Amino acid sequence: MESGGAWRTFKLRQDFIAADKIQMEDDITSSIVIPTNKLAYLSADCKQSSVKFTYNCEFRFFQRPDDAIHRGYDKQAEADLATPNTFISNFEPLTVKDAEEIIEDAIEFDRFTQPVKSLIKSVVAQKDCTYFVSSAHPRIYEGSPSKNMRYLQNRPDLIKHREKYISEMGTRLYRKTPADKPVLKPVNAVLTGRRNNPPEKNVRPLAVYNPIHYQELPELFMDFVCSLTGKSPSTTGAGSEGALTKGPFNALSPVTDLNNALVSYIITGYSGFSSAAGWVGPNYKVNHDISLLVPELWSRLRTDEADPKFMMEHGLLEKLEDFEHNGKKVLASRLGYRITAKFARNFLGRVFENPDAVFNEEMLKPELQGLDVFVDGVSNIVEAQQWVAESYFKDGSIEGACPPLKAILHIMAYGNFEGKTLDDPEVRKLFDRDDMLKSDWYHDRLFNKQMGDIELWQRHLRFLKEYMVKWPDLDEAFVRSIRDKIKMAEDNIRHFESAEYLKSLEGYIGLDSYVK
Repeated sequence: MESGGAWRTFKLRQDFIAADKIQMEDDITSSIVIPTNKLAYLSADCKQSSVKFTYNCEFRFFQRPDDAIHRGYDKQAEADLATPNTFISNFEPLTVKDAEEIIEDAIEFDRFTQPVKSLIKSVVAQKDCTYFVSSAHPRIYEGSPSKNMRYLQNRPDLIKHREKYISEMGTRLYRKTPADKPVLKPVNAVLTGRRNNPPEKNVRPLAVYNPIHYQELPELFMDFVCSLTGKSPSTTGAGSEGALTKGPFNALSPVTDLNNALVSYIITGYSGFSSAAGWVGPNYKVNHDISLLVPELWSRLRTDEADPKFMMEHGLLEKLEDFEHNGKKVLASRLGYRITAKFARNFLGRVFENPDAVFNEEMLKPELQGLDVFVDGVSNIVEAQQWVAESYFKDGSIEGACPPLKAILHIMAYGNFEGKTLDDPEVRKLFDRDDMLKSDWYHDRLFNKQMGDIELWQRHLRFLKEYMVKWPDLDEAFVRSIRDKIKMAEDNIRHFESAEYLKSLEGYIGLDSYVK
């Protein structure tokens, strides 16, 4: 939507078929990194030496259906909200009288999808309903409709398990994976979304990104360390993104999570792309449109086309450089690279009939919408990064940071690391995979992992032996099973103590030793 309030809509290609999405994670996910030489039947497109696997730890997703107020638009939200036993928040409690009035407005009522129509008709027919909710009726709070409607959605892959099974079988047959082997689906692209906002009263701008950016690891992790997010309907201003960045949800020191994440990125070689949500510049409101478009687009790119090196070589990405404004240096290079008009023309044509019209020059170069706003947005980011980085020095956790993380924390806080800036080749080399694999600090992580496994199985062994002493009158069959477990624990300890086991850990992320 443009600043004047006019919506911009674009026609899809006539042969466009939307991809089916199987949501693999939401807020809480466990993950593991495994070297590919220990895996079989991966996709032929998988070129990484190590890959990441994720597993969703949630049964329900805490959704905010922003677009559900437009009747018939968010079909999934309407179906979910019309389903019994759904947890909801900030929807208006409607009565039988409200249902009758909704049905009387035949044109607007007909815009709803069938599940909502059926719900409202059943309310009117039964007459004994106390309250019901409609996706188009947010709760009225202090005279205004709430912008933070929420509900718990059952995981679609558990509800529509047939579709997931068909996709897995298709992959199994294509790869010729035997029936007794798992179909492996590692992460093959990391496409983060970043919420932006224009300047508002008491809220500084963050709308400095064009629709898609790429950042190399130093700049990317400066953003991750800060985890800055723009103002959203569920917040009163900009803040830190994600539950695990908040103390009550995560007892670990942030430096431990950052160490693990950075080693994971380095060892897997995943590229750091991000898409804009909310706003592109201060004049173009996009909500989550681009974040929804990017997976559709990436699913249509060849593996080589999705490589940022390919994009740079073919003029599909342009690097942002620092510049002077009103006598002050603006660190625009922190934003990394952004897509060009050539990217839009080459790739968006796989989705839209007229790709050149989708992102105009002002969207591709947000500074053209207002240089002062752009400069203030970049300064907002750099200042937030400095403030967050300084906290790692105040609490002493900087000592637990791995060398590449320690380097960028120094640069974020003080502008240099041992006299070197972010552009110094020695600093950039710290983020190189081969350099990390040869480093002492990475081998210390592998050694920590070895010691952790040994200690774990020694604990198991002590428990089993103490159990035998504490309960001498156990059934003979049960005693035999415990003795088998004792032998297994002893065998595992010998395995974990071996030099071969330590060598086999190369390609994993190891174990972080910092505890505070």
